[in-house]
Amino acid sequence: MNPRRLLLLNLGHALDHLFMLLFPAVAALAAADIGDSYGAVLVLATGSFIAFGACSLPAGWLGDRWGREKMMLIFFTGIGGASILTGFATSYWHLAGSLTLIGVFAAIYHPVGIAMVAKGGGNLGRRLGVNGVWGNMGVAASALAIGAFVDFAGWRAAFFLLGGLSVAAGFYWSRLQPEAIPQTAQSRGADHGPPARGWQRVLLVIGISAAIGGFIFNSMTVALPKVLDDRLAAFSYSATEIGAIASAVYALAAFSQIVVGRAIDRYAIKPIFLAITAGQAVALFVAVNLDGWAMVAASVAVMVLVFGQIPINDTLVARYTPDRWRGRVYAVKYVLTFTVSAAVVPGLSWLYDQGGGFPAMFLGAATAAAIITAAVLLLPRAPSAAVAAAE
Repeated sequence: MNPRRLLLLNLGHALDHLFMLLFPAVAALAAADIGDSYGAVLVLATGSFIAFGACSLPAGWLGDRWGREKMMLIFFTGIGGASILTGFATSYWHLAGSLTLIGVFAAIYHPVGIAMVAKGGGNLGRRLGVNGVWGNMGVAASALAIGAFVDFAGWRAAFFLLGGLSVAAGFYWSRLQPEAIPQTAQSRGADHGPPARGWQRVLLVIGISAAIGGFIFNSMTVALPKVLDDRLAAFSYSATEIGAIASAVYALAAFSQIVVGRAIDRYAIKPIFLAITAGQAVALFVAVNLDGWAMVAASVAVMVLVFGQIPINDTLVARYTPDRWRGRVYAVKYVLTFTVSAAVVPGLSWLYDQGGGFPAMFLGAATAAAIITAAVLLLPRAPSAAVAAAE
């Protein structure tokens, strides 16, 4: 793949997650500004997460049928424009509507952009792992950027600046020529042949992992800045300092995707998948009642395992489905992931204000990881020749 195109696809992944987490990262500080509770303000982001999941399926269908190139242009310019609109929001409903619009455009990236990254064979796991790191850098940047903007420039400035960056990226994307990937007998079989043997069982496992894993991923990425704020309260850190710590956790953990991506290019996926999901269950349970820097260490362990799982699911989709279906299969996967993820925001709101708080969240996530571990046992032991051809 052309390095400039791959760079823009990777940047798009970073922007996608950054835009989705901008407002949740600032919700606690916004609550203090308007004199409301953290839970009441956080719930404003619910519409964006619902749209993030619900719009993935039509985005994947349009990408497969209408063209992924055009859909990526709409992604960059649309999400950038919605971010700028959010920066101008002056009322409760204006803000909720603008955030929902961000979710609509953000839904395009995963079924379209990931399918473009996965096309072409080669070191698929490594390529998806690197792309995943870019996505997690977006997660990390949300915590740091918002803390810095709130302390020095105001939260609206972040939406204006990043919205303009995304629109500029869209213009640059429109200037690049679509890439023609040479067709070999093997790649034609992968693009137009039947799905690999055993695909039904593999996609069942992916569906379970995507749905339940979405709860774990979104719980940790949305709640971590506030978790650290609560459990490092004795140190009296500023918003920027808490954001920097959360960003460091995300950044350190993100590189696990490259390690896992390389590993699944060389070794069987099943034992690696089992080790990661079982490790998640243990790490989340240990984190239930930790405080101070022990909580920071536990957060790193949890996020290493949560992020490390991402290239496994995406690689399984690419190996077991032909390219002509891939956008829609990725779309279904992300609909499952983000539909469950959408419930996390109001769930965290209720837990924080009335329920068992963050300990209950960690216990629920640990149980979810144990369920995924049981589902992974259904995977075949090793890929067949057909699977290798599909990659």
